[in-house]
Amino acid sequence: MKICVVTPPSPFLLDQRVFPALGILKVAAVLEQAGYAVDHLDLTGVSNYEDAARDYSGEATVFALTATTPQVPAAMRILRVLKGRGKTLLGGPHATLVSTAAKRGNPRAKIALAELLSNFDCVVAGDGEKSIFTALHSKGLVDADDPKSIMWQSSKDFTESPWPARHLLDLESYHYSIEGFRALHLLTQMGCPMACSFCSGRNSPSLRRIRLRPPQSAIDEVLFMHRTYGVNGFNFFDDELNVNREMIPLMKGLRQAAEDLGIEWRLRGFIKSELFTDEQAECMYAAGFRWILTGFESGSDRILLNINKNATRDENTRCMEIAHSHGLKVKALMSIGHAGESLDTVMETCKWLLETKPDDLDVTVITPYPGSPYWDDAVQLQDNVWRYTAPKTGDFLYMEEVDFTQTADYYKGIAGSYVSHVWTDELSQKDLVDARDWLECVTKAELGIQMQDAEPAVAYEASMGMTSKILRSSQLQTS
Repeated sequence: MKICVVTPPSPFLLDQRVFPALGILKVAAVLEQAGYAVDHLDLTGVSNYEDAARDYSGEATVFALTATTPQVPAAMRILRVLKGRGKTLLGGPHATLVSTAAKRGNPRAKIALAELLSNFDCVVAGDGEKSIFTALHSKGLVDADDPKSIMWQSSKDFTESPWPARHLLDLESYHYSIEGFRALHLLTQMGCPMACSFCSGRNSPSLRRIRLRPPQSAIDEVLFMHRTYGVNGFNFFDDELNVNREMIPLMKGLRQAAEDLGIEWRLRGFIKSELFTDEQAECMYAAGFRWILTGFESGSDRILLNINKNATRDENTRCMEIAHSHGLKVKALMSIGHAGESLDTVMETCKWLLETKPDDLDVTVITPYPGSPYWDDAVQLQDNVWRYTAPKTGDFLYMEEVDFTQTADYYKGIAGSYVSHVWTDELSQKDLVDARDWLECVTKAELGIQMQDAEPAVAYEASMGMTSKILRSSQLQTS
């Protein structure tokens, strides 16, 4: 049996060929380890991706697609091309989130899950490293999103499983750097234990429960990528590095590894603001970190309370001060459109950004996803309109129904082309888009932060060179 794993494009991103999707490559790695031949159809950044999928000429009899929620429309189009050529599987975050909400009795999620099951031969919820072997021989739902399941991936399993099959990528076509150092990314932990109300996965065990591997395991993967691909830059894609009690030993181990090699790393990663300390910052800089990213989300304490961020405006300010005092640059990840959002709260966010002076920032309009309290706990007011109530203040967030199999315009976007599917008592959908554009434009101009241009997608052509960029095979790798 030959299996083709498929990464859909992400046309909603400014630049698609930055971070390869690691989850599907982990699944590919365990399949290869088990003796299966694997193709990887990487449609990231391909504008005419349906043509590329149609031209697939491998011998796979199983097609395993992954998809985040914004990738689902593209995944559905790819499915229509591949239908009838073999068994079709869907895994990844969206399948997990919809299954989670359906298990909790959410009527919208039950409909959404039924639609996925009516299209794909098998839908996998939860971690794929073990469940893929059940899915190969099953139909319907394979639920690995349960710590009691034999398909659950424990910390021990995470540590012992093979690293992502990066050899199934054309890594040269991906371009990411940190402070001028070409960089790749990795995961040292899985799951985020925080309870932010807007965040999908808060009700999903596989996305909520943290799984860790020892510091040396992560260091070994860094060293492998350095030796294999010649890179000294690494982005740690973990949700929050500093929820791991072994973070300091990891930083010290990375520093020692660089000293032993006589080189320097350039590193970047995410941290939780209220947990950030001077010791962490000092060790991160010594290890090679120059950038940290933090989901501050808002400069308004009321909004921070409504989203259950567990961090105050003052704690966020303190995080920024700690980072800057240790030479770390900060990218502030901000969002608007939460319950209770108003012009006043947007202005508070603007004022806070101008006061704390992050080195880069990103502003998005929030969209409730399945698996988040915003989506799961909303009540229907009328056809196509739902309302979430912030438990601590009673503030409201309204949302229209989004068909996630057809629509992806809510995620990220390019300035001037954002849309909003939510609104509050004070701000309409248009108001929120206008406020987002204004907030980003004003703060970046004042802080001297350059606006990022969109990177155009590449058109697929049936040439040997282009094919080698989007299709790699384990057979080619071992021949």
